Amino acid sequence: MTDTMNETAAPVRSAAPGRRGGPVRPSTSILQPLDAGEIHLTKGYWRDWQRLNADVVLAHCEHWMERIGWIGNFDRAASHEEGWEHAGIEFVDSEVYKLLEGMAWELGREPHGDLQNRYDALVSRVAAAQDPDGYLHTSFGRRWQRERYSDLEWGHELYCFGHLIQAAVARIRTSGSGRLVDVAIRLADHLYETFGPDGRIAVCGHPEIEPALVELGRATGDARYVELARLFVERRGHGLLEPIEYGQEYFQDDVPVREASTLRGHAVRALYLASGALDVAVETGDEALAEAVTRQWRHTVGTRTYVTGGMGSHHQDEAFGADFELPPDRAYAETCAGIASNMLSWRLLLQHGDARYADLLERTLLNTVLASPREDGRAFFYTNTLHQRVPGTAPDETRINARALSSLRAPWFEVSCCPTNVARTLASVELYFATKTADGVQLHQYGDYDVDVTLDSGAVAGFSVRSGYPFDGHVVVTSRTRTSEPTTLTLRIPAWAGSAVVTVGSDAPVTVEGDSVVIRRVFEPADVVVLELPMEARWVRPDPRIDAVRGTVAVERGPLVLCLEQPADAVSVNDLVVDTSDTLWTTDRGAAVSLKRTATPESGWPYGEPATESEPPVRGQLIPYAQWANDGPSTMRVWLPMA
Repeated sequence: MTDTMNETAAPVRSAAPGRRGGPVRPSTSILQPLDAGEIHLTKGYWRDWQRLNADVVLAHCEHWMERIGWIGNFDRAASHEEGWEHAGIEFVDSEVYKLLEGMAWELGREPHGDLQNRYDALVSRVAAAQDPDGYLHTSFGRRWQRERYSDLEWGHELYCFGHLIQAAVARIRTSGSGRLVDVAIRLADHLYETFGPDGRIAVCGHPEIEPALVELGRATGDARYVELARLFVERRGHGLLEPIEYGQEYFQDDVPVREASTLRGHAVRALYLASGALDVAVETGDEALAEAVTRQWRHTVGTRTYVTGGMGSHHQDEAFGADFELPPDRAYAETCAGIASNMLSWRLLLQHGDARYADLLERTLLNTVLASPREDGRAFFYTNTLHQRVPGTAPDETRINARALSSLRAPWFEVSCCPTNVARTLASVELYFATKTADGVQLHQYGDYDVDVTLDSGAVAGFSVRSGYPFDGHVVVTSRTRTSEPTTLTLRIPAWAGSAVVTVGSDAPVTVEGDSVVIRRVFEPADVVVLELPMEARWVRPDPRIDAVRGTVAVERGPLVLCLEQPADAVSVNDLVVDTSDTLWTTDRGAAVSLKRTATPESGWPYGEPATESEPPVRGQLIPYAQWANDGPSTMRVWLPMA
């Protein structure tokens, strides 16, 4: 142990147990998260996605994991049978846990007999595999398997445990208790004994245990779990993991968390670690650590993030590239990295109350996370390219697919972290839409939902939000109760909007600028606030330091990034340029631009001769990027070369 690891115990605030808070419930924050009983999707865009998740996606994930034996691993582990062969890679336990988390959030919203029975049965199968000392993993620890914690670089044991614990926290937050909660507490106690202050000084190659332990500490009031998370964060960056060809930064084990200037290495790992580090900082009052995470987010968003909110530009190591290394055709932009980005942005929003965190959460959720699931909920993108040069190949939907090689959405992957991550995200997505403070309610994302909260004074506030967002910028907020005292209602103005028109009751509409509209008054039932956001399509130009897209433009409409998609039997997007001097038309769900087809003389050498315009311009339709490839193989691009 080195002094710089700061293994000395830090003060941990008392975490009051309770069912409030959704996936994240900090003991202190500027904004307070709502719980599953305080916000409800009612209809529209987000409710449709959530219903599809409940009816299709959860069952789809369960079916595949049952079919290929990932769930069966727990049965074999519980049977004490000798020498059985483990199905799937060593971390497939985590997919079962993410499925359980999604089920828990869904059951907390709407009782459902069949889903409840499936959840209970799956929990029983998982619990039966737990060892007497609390350890629970199907790929390690038996006589013919690798020893426990013998491969912390690649074994993902603590990573899997983190997802189990998060599934248990979802159960606590929605029902208060359950068998999975008991399993998670026994496991966490085992981890504290093994890796705590008097245990082994080590970290897991894939962060995830850190935010999970903090949340379990918050949910149960047991400060030991927060302390163990703090130890894992402080140990990171001291070379405890064996060197690999990608360098120690792949594991974020090259520089201590509080000294790093940006997020680096494997994108999902980096974002999970940053989320856990911020959680630790909040619970221990470590302002320097909190500032380090904020600094890393700021630099990463400013230099290493795609226009869609996607993160990670390297395929071989699933990692961030250097600053401004953001090639569209080689974008990895893993779906799980988008979800991890939202985890971090949400935590920062709660702590700082700054709308820029909600801006990135919106961008990433609508343009990266929702690009993953197919419209029927039965296939997914693992990676999210911004330029498909050749028409994709339809996968065999009866077989497992290679994660990064699927050029169209596939039903399942050999490493299938993304479908289950999408499932747990959609199951709890509304819990990222609004917050409250001592005297008011803040609306960060728009759609159709109801908010009913009790403020610190005991006053009750209830608002209905109705909107055709993200396609329609008309947002109507109606008070359903009388607030017995002056109450503050805050509505975010997205950064892309620049300004908005607001009408309060019968007052004249007012144009407002900045990042929010703040209305303070005693609200009466049926009081109405209308927010009008500009939804005209607009050109987006890249920073000139992003070499890969210099000389191109993108188009956005409202919060949506658009793309040009061409069916396999049409002109390839690679042969088209856009005329930005012509009109940019706004359509119902996208935009239209003036396109010209180019031709280059066949000289046997692809340099020297400029491309020429071979045909009159045509109007090309752009669609939301998240909707591309739902109709079969096609070429596609987000960044359009200028004529």
